Amino acid sequence: MTESYVKKLSTILLDAVTDKDPLVQEQVCSALCALGDSQPEEALRAWEEYLRQHGKLAHPYRTMILRAMEVVVSNHISELDKDMARAIILLASSEMTKAKELVYDWQQAASNVLVAVGKRFIGRVMEEMLSKFQPGILPHCFVVQTLANLSVSNVFGMVPFLTSILNTMLPMLGMAKHDTMRVVFCCALQHFSESTLEYLANLDQAPDPTVRKDAFATDIFSAYHILFHNWLQSREAKLRLAVVEALGPMSHLLPSEKLEEQLPKLLPGVLALYRKHAETFHVSKSLGQILEAAVSVGSRTLEVQLDSLLAALHAQVCVPVESSSPVVMNNQKEVLRCFTVLACCLPDRLLSFLLPKLDASNERTRVGTLQVLRHIINSAAAQMEVKKPFILSSLRLPLLDTNSKVKRAVVQVISAMAHHGYLEQPGGEAMIEYIVQQCALSPETERPGPDSEDPTANSVRAISISTLYLVSTTVDRMSDVLWPYLLEFLTPLRFTGALTPLCKSLVHLAQKRQEVGADALLIQYDDSKASPRTADRLGHCRQPSECFHHLFPGTLPSPYAITTRLLAVSSNPYLGDGRGVASLRLLSVLHRDIHPLLGQRWATTIPLLLDYLDEYTEESLSQKEWEEKLLMFLRDTLTVVSDNTWTCQLSLEMCKQLPCYSETPREKNFLYKCIGTTLGATLRKEVVREHLQELLETARYQEEAEREGLAHCFGICAISHLDDTLAQLEDFVKSDVFRKSVGIFNIFKDRSENEVDKVKSALILCYGHVAAQAPRELVLAKVESDILRNVFQCFHTKVLGIKVETKDPALKLCLVQTVCMASQAICSSAQARSFHFSQKAELVAQMMEFIRAEPPDSLRTPIRKKAMLACTYLVSLEPALEEQTQADVIHGCLHSIMAVVPVPEGEDGHQESLYLDTMHALEDLLTSLLRRNMTPQGLQIMVEHLSPWIKSPRGHERTRALGLSACLLRFFLEHLHISALVPFHNLGLLVGLFSPRCADLWSATRQEAVSCVYSLLYLQLGYEGFSRDYRDDVAERLLTLKDGLMHPDPAILLHTCHSIAQIIGKRLPPDQLISLLLTMFEGLGDPDKNCSRAATVMINSLLKERGNMLLEKVPEIVSVLRSKLQETREEYILQAAQHSVYLLASQHRTAVVSSLLGSPLPFDSHTCTLWRALAVEPSLTTQVLGLLLEKMSRDVPFKESRAFLLSCSPDRVATLLPLAATCALREVTSAPASGSAVLELYPQLFVALLLRISCTVGVQLPRNLQAKEKRSAGSALAPRNLEPCSSAVDALQTMLLRGGNEDVVQRMEREGAWELLRTSAGHEEGVARLASAMAKFAGPRLPLVMKELVNSQSSVYEIQRVTSTAFLAELLNSNVVNDLMLLESLLDNLAARQKDTCASVRRLVLRGLANIASSSPDKVRAHGPQLLTAMIGGLDDGDDRHSLVALEAMVGLARLLDLVEPRDLRPVLLHVAIRIRPFFDSEKMEFRSASIRLFGYLNKACHGDCEDVFLEQVVGGLAPLLLHLRDPQAPVAGACRFALRMCGPNLECEELAAAFQKHLQEGWSLHFGEFLNTTCKHLMHHFPDLLGRLVSTSLFYFKSSWEDIRAAAPMLTGFLVLHVEPEHRLQVDLEQLTAALQLLLKDPAPAVRMKAAETLGRLVKFA
Repeated sequence: MTESYVKKLSTILLDAVTDKDPLVQEQVCSALCALGDSQPEEALRAWEEYLRQHGKLAHPYRTMILRAMEVVVSNHISELDKDMARAIILLASSEMTKAKELVYDWQQAASNVLVAVGKRFIGRVMEEMLSKFQPGILPHCFVVQTLANLSVSNVFGMVPFLTSILNTMLPMLGMAKHDTMRVVFCCALQHFSESTLEYLANLDQAPDPTVRKDAFATDIFSAYHILFHNWLQSREAKLRLAVVEALGPMSHLLPSEKLEEQLPKLLPGVLALYRKHAETFHVSKSLGQILEAAVSVGSRTLEVQLDSLLAALHAQVCVPVESSSPVVMNNQKEVLRCFTVLACCLPDRLLSFLLPKLDASNERTRVGTLQVLRHIINSAAAQMEVKKPFILSSLRLPLLDTNSKVKRAVVQVISAMAHHGYLEQPGGEAMIEYIVQQCALSPETERPGPDSEDPTANSVRAISISTLYLVSTTVDRMSDVLWPYLLEFLTPLRFTGALTPLCKSLVHLAQKRQEVGADALLIQYDDSKASPRTADRLGHCRQPSECFHHLFPGTLPSPYAITTRLLAVSSNPYLGDGRGVASLRLLSVLHRDIHPLLGQRWATTIPLLLDYLDEYTEESLSQKEWEEKLLMFLRDTLTVVSDNTWTCQLSLEMCKQLPCYSETPREKNFLYKCIGTTLGATLRKEVVREHLQELLETARYQEEAEREGLAHCFGICAISHLDDTLAQLEDFVKSDVFRKSVGIFNIFKDRSENEVDKVKSALILCYGHVAAQAPRELVLAKVESDILRNVFQCFHTKVLGIKVETKDPALKLCLVQTVCMASQAICSSAQARSFHFSQKAELVAQMMEFIRAEPPDSLRTPIRKKAMLACTYLVSLEPALEEQTQADVIHGCLHSIMAVVPVPEGEDGHQESLYLDTMHALEDLLTSLLRRNMTPQGLQIMVEHLSPWIKSPRGHERTRALGLSACLLRFFLEHLHISALVPFHNLGLLVGLFSPRCADLWSATRQEAVSCVYSLLYLQLGYEGFSRDYRDDVAERLLTLKDGLMHPDPAILLHTCHSIAQIIGKRLPPDQLISLLLTMFEGLGDPDKNCSRAATVMINSLLKERGNMLLEKVPEIVSVLRSKLQETREEYILQAAQHSVYLLASQHRTAVVSSLLGSPLPFDSHTCTLWRALAVEPSLTTQVLGLLLEKMSRDVPFKESRAFLLSCSPDRVATLLPLAATCALREVTSAPASGSAVLELYPQLFVALLLRISCTVGVQLPRNLQAKEKRSAGSALAPRNLEPCSSAVDALQTMLLRGGNEDVVQRMEREGAWELLRTSAGHEEGVARLASAMAKFAGPRLPLVMKELVNSQSSVYEIQRVTSTAFLAELLNSNVVNDLMLLESLLDNLAARQKDTCASVRRLVLRGLANIASSSPDKVRAHGPQLLTAMIGGLDDGDDRHSLVALEAMVGLARLLDLVEPRDLRPVLLHVAIRIRPFFDSEKMEFRSASIRLFGYLNKACHGDCEDVFLEQVVGGLAPLLLHLRDPQAPVAGACRFALRMCGPNLECEELAAAFQKHLQEGWSLHFGEFLNTTCKHLMHHFPDLLGRLVSTSLFYFKSSWEDIRAAAPMLTGFLVLHVEPEHRLQVDLEQLTAALQLLLKDPAPAVRMKAAETLGRLVKFA
């Protein structure tokens, strides 16, 4: 039985091998392999018999079977008996040689079977192969190939046969005429040679240790002769490569004398192949083997052939390497291996060839040579030991090469040298310097081209940095070479780019030395240790820009030079890959060498600096704060040292290094500050004077940054040495420095006027910083006598005794800055109030002169900003300015800045920033002036100056003026002090000026205008006696109105202005009303129409209480209303018309409503406007709405008519009166004032409009209106939609908005529910969403709404009953029914509708009853029997297998089961389970999903208390649930996940329940195969008796209409079989199952066929 069943399975699978789908074929092969792994003997026998019996089976399919046989044989070779092995050998041999022509895949597969069998049965395989390998007859090429592969797979078994094989093969070589056969022979000879060499290398393990190389030498030489002399000359490239691959290992087996004899021919022959082949890997590999063989026999021929060898190999290594090509990379490795062989035997000749190549200018030659040099330094270290000086000297020219690839290669060579002790030799320092030079390359100049694969990693700079750090940290022997030598590179300017890697390496080296000698100095300054070469090299740096290497003894930089350099570069900390951090860390390590006292302090301060840098990035770091921290660090260092000599030396070093930073202005500027700080700590005054003099003489005054730096230096120095600083500056001012041709200092000869101005600018700025930095108590005494006197002496130039003003803007700016700093210093002094500044008026006049000189329409320099700031400080000093002078200052400053043309946004960030700073300066100046006259009159004066700009026709001028006004008013309010209650007499004038600007065309102007009004109202409150912190609710409303002014829409603006006017009216004193109105009337003529409209609105608002003015015009309004509306659209006429309609309707509402209802449909815009006017007054609106509701319900909603006599159903056509009333309702309720009336009639309006919507779904317009609707839809000003249902929906939307239910409308809009309401298909869902929104946002309205709706449930219109039921059903989904105590009445109402003739009503009733689970879960138990009865009744509703009522019942039951009493549920549990089971496989997704999910809830409901009869249902549903996890519909698969999780506990198997919980969580991805495997494993372990039942259920799904489920069914079967014990096979009808699977192998879906094949492979378990 076993054998026959395995054979049957094999036959089925073998027949399926011919499947057209490659994936199915692959799965069939896998199944065959699984079958073979289980029963290898029987399976192999069946396959062998099948192949013999199906001789006509096409070779591709035979190939697949043979491959399966190879796998099984390889895995079970030890289990095969001799007979089976012989049968397989005969079969494979026959398959391999059946076709005389070459069929590669087929014959290769058969050969592989023979090779696999040969691993154990080598004798039998060789017997068969030798029978087909007869002397004198050319064998099948795969016979030879098989022999070759056997020699590789079974070396020890095959080598003893090689002698006889070679004896037979050699004569055949001459018989082989085809290149294919020759290639096979070459491959065989290659493998034979490699096997022989491996055998000889492992003789201690070989079965026959007597085998010697000589036994093969003669045959191999004979073969060599044919291959080399005949076949190598072939034109076929493939053959030539096969020959050369064979020659490599064959050369090791040639007799020594023969090899020596052949080398003169062999080497040139192989080298010649380089010219014939593009891919030369095999040539290089073979050449390497030949060279190794030649060296092993001590050949002398190599010396003769060496030149040609080296030339050819060098040419190969110079080929550009593409890292993406493995063949080229491997060729490079083999070529370098050849060089290694030659370097070990002929090092002198090799270097004599290589090193001259380094002098070549060709890039490839030089790069290739350097690669070889690096390789032999590493691989032939012993031979190169004595050649180190020679190799070092040969790199002289490559070190000068500027090519990036050459540089990269040189760096790699130096890295190799470092590891092998080269850099310790004389000349090694040059290599280190070269590495540092490459580290200093600029990243910008180092950008590789687009062909570079990895520009960052391969760049010269990156490799050099990596090499330097690697050598410093990992090569111990380099420690003494690099330290302290690397210190020499810290200070030369050309190595600036290398500072970061240098510092990192030095830190590591220093720390390593500290570990050895903790108390010793790291730097030993000793003349005898100075490097002569280094000293000579550095001596060539003549210019300061080349090197600032101020040496201590020897060539090492002094502690002062190191400190200065590292501190200076730290000012720009993120430059150069973060050199600030690296420099500070090096300083910390060298603290003992800098000064012995600094260790403890720096251990605290430097980490704080490093932490600060870690907190920021290059973009976020404040340069000013960082520099201040560094200066603080310097001051702290100087304090700790407290050594005047050390401080003087440091200042001297800083001054010496200063010229070297000319190309880096930021660092130079910082170094100036450091000099000032250091000089401030110096006690020797003569040193201070000397250094300051030197700085003044050597400064580059043309550079603005230099002038700033010099000024900072003098300012910082003045903190400690004010008198000396001022004295030095005065001496310099009195010198002849400003003369053009003659001067006492040589450096100032022949200065141009421009150069002199730059010197003046710097000196003036120096005085400013001195005033700003020096102690305040000392500055007051010197500010006029010493500082400003010398400043003006520098600024004013006299020619022939006449003062000439300078035109240099930089000089002006410096003067302004200095005046500003001096004034600020005076103001911040404690004695400022008592200080009488005699030069104040003169300085203010000078500043105003500068301001007036600036162009009024553009802003290019910060002169006027600085001048205004200076005036701000000046005006606050005594004596006070005259009134006219103040007026001139205000007028001049306003004219200077207000007219500047604004820069378009985003175009010039600097210009925008300068403008903002200048405006802030102007604000500060005006507030400073106002501070001196804090009275209403003073405020009025300021506003009068601004008034022309407030009314300017140019928007940007108005905005600026309003902004300044708002600023002044805020300042006035903040500093208001009222000692007695006095009137704010000009309030009305000011409010009248600012308030109409709340509607200005410019948004910014409007915002500022509101701010002005806000401040004025609080000023009035202040004058009325209210405290400053008092907050008035009315005035505060102004701030909330600001948002309304952001919109450019005039309607919104005017509405906001109306609100502003109401606020003003409430807080304006009666006596100010006239002045306010007069001012506003003047504003009616404002050129800005928005402002004039705003004035109108505000006037009307203020006059609202005097309504008699408008009431007199009521009769006239009725007669002219329509003509005025048609003539003009001016706002005031529209307002008058609306007001007139309101008055008319309040007296004659019925007539007005009837008249307007008689207007032609659709209503035009004028009619709509008049309807909205009826909503002005709530009581009137309520009456109008009541009339419209009456009109809407008076007539039937539609009439039925047939458009054509033969039409199957009548059309529904809307009646006119209800349609017109609906449109009117929409217009009236759209008016904001109708809100209270809507609230009063809320339930009647809501229900009437909802039912109107329901009965107009699908209703058409009358024909005459359809034509008008089409015409109006195409016009530019189309009125509102007239379509009956849409107009009702629009009316309901408007009514809800007006009733305060914006949230309801917005939610409906987001959910698309309004569109659903309009359609027949979506109407029911739209009603439900409306009910949900109402329950959430309008709960208090629902009792009355529900009462109105209940009355409509007996409607004769079925659609209205559906609508009302849907609404009420959805209400039960919200807990609002509990809050409002509506539950019982709703339940009773819905229960009464269970027998409704309409199925939709019955379905909605069930939905509503189920909704109790959501809204009132605690009430479900009380109503459990009633609810269950209703739901079960729904399951049995009608005979339709797709009854929607039944679907609703299943969904409802799923929601209720968790909540009902168990005693109520138990009697119906089984009935429900049986009733829903047929729905599991329903064609409709909704039914499958609902029934399966309900099945899950049934299981959940009886956890731990499952009766046997129900357990049967659980077991019966297990297979369908598992298979429907692959359901094409995601909701069904999700329901299966849930149901299985719920079934788990009822199966009483913890492992199975845990697996369900683990794999089937909602939202997690499911690996179905893994899950099914785990599930079946547990099922068969705990419930093996279920095998037959589960398999039979799976068989049912073999015919499923869904492909994924058909594929899952055999999977389930397969996994069940995989995990069940064989003794349970009797539960399964194997014949039926096998037949079913065999049938599935013909399924149209490849995935199904694959799973069927996989399962068939597992059925062998039952064999």
